[in-house]
Amino acid sequence: QVQLVESGGGLVQAGGSLTLSCAASGRTSSYYTLGWFRQAPGKERNFVAAISWSGDRTDYADSVKGRFTISRDDGKNTVNLRMNSLKPEDTAVYYCVADSLSLMRRNTYDYDYWGQGTQVTVSS
Repeated sequence: QVQLVESGGGLVQAGGSLTLSCAASGRTSSYYTLGWFRQAPGKERNFVAAISWSGDRTDYADSVKGRFTISRDDGKNTVNLRMNSLKPEDTAVYYCVADSLSLMRRNTYDYDYWGQGTQVTVSS
């Protein structure tokens, strides 16, 4: 069993930056793909970014590519999402996810562990 706990959400002005962190517990979580999804009010939950268990592969949604950076620290069992040049359309609840099959995928049903979510609000 893996538990994921997000932190770092909050309110930021457009153009600003924010870093989300996710602490993963569970002795096999170091071998899982970790990632982030987000869900804006009234919209579907969408893929944001993922990082392989080894940290050598990353994947980003087109909407965040070049602005967001995902990284992981297996010593601390955490995955971070650095978000720069934030836009009002980035406003959403951000969810940390883990894939026990350690694949790089983009669908919600591919991820078997989810955090509770953390709110990010970007004001214009």
